[in-house]
Amino acid sequence: MTKKILLLTGDCAEDYEVKVPQQALMMLGYQVDVAAPNKKAGDMLQLVVHDFTNLDTYIELTGHRIPVDIPAAEAKAEDYAGLVVPGGRAPEYIRMYDEVIALVQAFFAAGKPVAAICHGTQLLAPADVLTGLTVTSYPACAAECRIAGAEWQNQPVVVSGNLVTAQAWPNHPEWLRAFVELLGAKISI
Repeated sequence: MTKKILLLTGDCAEDYEVKVPQQALMMLGYQVDVAAPNKKAGDMLQLVVHDFTNLDTYIELTGHRIPVDIPAAEAKAEDYAGLVVPGGRAPEYIRMYDEVIALVQAFFAAGKPVAAICHGTQLLAPADVLTGLTVTSYPACAAECRIAGAEWQNQPVVVSGNLVTAQAWPNHPEWLRAFVELLGAKISI
């Protein structure tokens, strides 16, 4: 039986934070299902690429389009080995859907591995799953993490219980390795 991972996202998610974990986990033999609220299987999501210039914040460019595999309302935590929550702008609006919050809570209640990166903690905070955990995120999300009861650290990657968090896509190697280890898979070279 193929082990499955749920990648929970929406329009305007960071392209690298969707495609890199999706393809890396597929390379390891996992089936990665992309889920989004307010979408049907086969609907397309528009990803974005964030870049830094000389502004105080990032700019947003058009990224790839990817299909939704399963509506978030139909996804069940018990069908998956773990959850990936990419960043970008998607977490700020998909957190408004009750079925998305319930899905995140179900993964934590089951003690399954969860990987969140960048703005992904914006989805975890309102799900009330961060109390007592140590996390990192894109620094602009630190206040939300603290308000949600987490200890926020200015580190590239933090593992706390079944949760691994990272600040941004440059941290993919360490973040994905930690997630795969939480899944119980071994990577050796």
